[in-house]
Amino acid sequence: MRLDDEEMSDNVEKRSGGGMRSIGIGGGIGGIVIIILALLFKQDPQQVMQAVQQVQGPGQSAGETSEKLTSANASPFEIMSSKVLRSTEKVWTAEFSQHNKTYKAPGMVLFEKGTTSGCGFAESAMGPFYCPADQKVYLDVSFFTELEQQFGVKGDFAKAYVIAHEVGHHVQNLLGISRKLQAMRERLSEKEYNKLSVMLELQADFLAGIWANRANKILDPGDIESGLNAASAVGDDRLQKAATGQVVPDAFTHGTSAQRMAWFKKGFDTGDVSQGDTGIGLGNW
Repeated sequence: MRLDDEEMSDNVEKRSGGGMRSIGIGGGIGGIVIIILALLFKQDPQQVMQAVQQVQGPGQSAGETSEKLTSANASPFEIMSSKVLRSTEKVWTAEFSQHNKTYKAPGMVLFEKGTTSGCGFAESAMGPFYCPADQKVYLDVSFFTELEQQFGVKGDFAKAYVIAHEVGHHVQNLLGISRKLQAMRERLSEKEYNKLSVMLELQADFLAGIWANRANKILDPGDIESGLNAASAVGDDRLQKAATGQVVPDAFTHGTSAQRMAWFKKGFDTGDVSQGDTGIGLGNW
């Protein structure tokens, strides 16, 4: 990616000293729950938070410090992440403006091991996620090391895809799509809700592709392939196979590797948000 001339976002927060909370007595079961959640990648953020808090109980990260991310206190990865977020801000501000809408940019929190969020306590095991309650993307910087070491996904654009996907969830939140699905949750079975969750996640992949289409001036040859590899790596079928040795389609919450790659590529190839209805509509677009 060609980011040298790109500016950093003003909406990034760097946190440190949060640490991981102790699971406590009987924590073996809790640890297994968290590991399973990690291996199956990201569930609905609020679902994950609730599950972890049922295991661990309420609490917050003690001794945590927070500061605005600047070029002076940022690592190369953090600078890259901030520049990618800024790129999404410009793309979606322009896109919303074309439809006579105002885009409110999300915040982004960079942390390690654990931190608090509007959706509850966040730990590394949960992977990157978007919290609609505080409209922030949470990114554990160690996640990408795991993505590279366990799945061989390399390159800055693979990391950018993950950020753009989470920003896609923010776009869905602004358009009322996420709230619509959340309101339907109580009257649906787990199997039925999982199908809707897959549609939501595939649409976020599509929206990440839209961003890539608009931000093509910062792309290098091979970047899209890197993004497709990242999408493939976090497919439900691949993650379930790695975690349990078997694939259970009814438990899918994000879509297969093939589906995730296809919807990301559709967003990139078409550049047309109106083609992003994965079965859940486009909200008030």
